[in-house]
Amino acid sequence: MSTANEPIQNYLLAALPADDYARLLPQLELIHLPLGHAVSESGVLLHHAYFPTTAIVSLLYVMEDGGSAEIAVVGDDGVVGVPIFMGGETTTSRAVVQSAGYAYRIKAQLLKDEFSGAGPLQRLLLHYTQALLTQMAQTAVCNRHHSVEQQLCRWLLLSLDRLPSNELIMTQDLIANMLGVRRAGVTKAAGKLQRIGLIHYSRGKIAVLDRPGLEARVCECYAVVKKESDRLLSRHAV
Repeated sequence: MSTANEPIQNYLLAALPADDYARLLPQLELIHLPLGHAVSESGVLLHHAYFPTTAIVSLLYVMEDGGSAEIAVVGDDGVVGVPIFMGGETTTSRAVVQSAGYAYRIKAQLLKDEFSGAGPLQRLLLHYTQALLTQMAQTAVCNRHHSVEQQLCRWLLLSLDRLPSNELIMTQDLIANMLGVRRAGVTKAAGKLQRIGLIHYSRGKIAVLDRPGLEARVCECYAVVKKESDRLLSRHAV
């Protein structure tokens, strides 16, 4: 098994003290998450939590007419399945794989038992939940007040922070669904970013060529989310 597919590629698992990590390790199951796979559905009881290592999972709110918008993104910084240890058991959002890769899953009851132990994992999960709430709140503000180009820059940077490379496999249709905007808006914004040399888009692949350039054009929402995440999930915060 390569290092890229070991549990320590996930920040929450890597931040555990050695004894806690060793106790949890036998309960973790490595699984591959293909692009577009629904990890969980709205209103359905959660049976597992997922700690991504190389995959990225989008939390989406789906409307009655089929429209959707991303409310948060989870990668190697966190866990999919917060309602399990917060006591809700289900959620109104849908978790869909945005970037294919691997994750480690654990049975819901086992995670609840670990959380109830009030040890390091509990503190890590609570810190992560606060960071996730910040991301959700800032996403709502961004979608309401900022341009599609700024939203696209924010989305690209948040994705890059959770990927080992500077390339994403993602169609413009999927990006439009994630952002909850028209495809034409994404096409226009992506075309502009490509013309000025910040990204290269071809056949469903987006390569970021100039990250500092993206950071210079993104709205403040990206920095707010990153700063709070770094504060809550830094090693000394555990």
